[in-house]
Amino acid sequence: MRRIYLLPVMACAASPAFAQDLNLGGAPNAAPVPIQITASQGITWSQDAQTVTASGTAKAVRGDVTVTADELVAHYVKKPGAANQPTAASTNASPLVQGSSQLTELDAIGHVHIYTTTDNAWGDRAVYSVGQQVLVLTGQNLKLTTPQDIVTAQDSIEYYAGDHKAIARGNALIVASDGRSIAADIITGYFDAQANGGKQQPSQNAAALSQSGNIKRVEAIGNVVIKTQTDTATGDSGVYLPPTGEARLGGNVHIIHGQNELAGSDALVNMKTGIATLLAGPGGQVSGVILPGSGK
Repeated sequence: MRRIYLLPVMACAASPAFAQDLNLGGAPNAAPVPIQITASQGITWSQDAQTVTASGTAKAVRGDVTVTADELVAHYVKKPGAANQPTAASTNASPLVQGSSQLTELDAIGHVHIYTTTDNAWGDRAVYSVGQQVLVLTGQNLKLTTPQDIVTAQDSIEYYAGDHKAIARGNALIVASDGRSIAADIITGYFDAQANGGKQQPSQNAAALSQSGNIKRVEAIGNVVIKTQTDTATGDSGVYLPPTGEARLGGNVHIIHGQNELAGSDALVNMKTGIATLLAGPGGQVSGVILPGSGK
């Protein structure tokens, strides 16, 4: 097994994902941490393509984050002012090892698994852009798990460190450990910028659906379905605030509790108390079917 160390010069902010532990960028304003890459079949350096490719059970480790895949491809550019030719002593080493170049992108291809001691993400392909501070997972059976949540999507799961947000696209679904869930065509989670120079506190290791002070806002667009243990609320769009447990649904809203169903234009739902308030639009009215004795 061959081993190589990659040292990107840019350190990204803490990854604003549904699982904030899965961050290859490192803490802001901190010294760059090398990425250690190993592979069972070999590591190839292409000067023309400016890539370093690790093939066969490839693994990249940076701090507490590990990425495994069938193949890992590191893209690099020369640092400004770096010598054009390597020295004789370093002819056989890649420019990333020599320190003459900087990592710009890391691609993971085939059976991708990104994980820490608490969080896991799976996909067919992952692309991590150092400069843009973006990690995009695509492929079949996209899934991300934390001790509190399970996130799945059909098209992609994306992490935007600079904007402190994450997006799940295509039949997106977040299921909390207590059974509550949010489903939609697209779900976007916004996160609080972490204090103490971006250092994570023990309580912030995983971004739970209901963890206040971490995910501060969730926006859902298209075919929104919010479920608690007793109720289901649907609408065209929705906004959920985890710190308070409040959600607002808009457009063709329906609230279902057992055999009871209400319809209106908007609804306020408290996912902690289970209390929902249906609102009528301008000139409209609330309608529904209530069966006496069928429930609260």
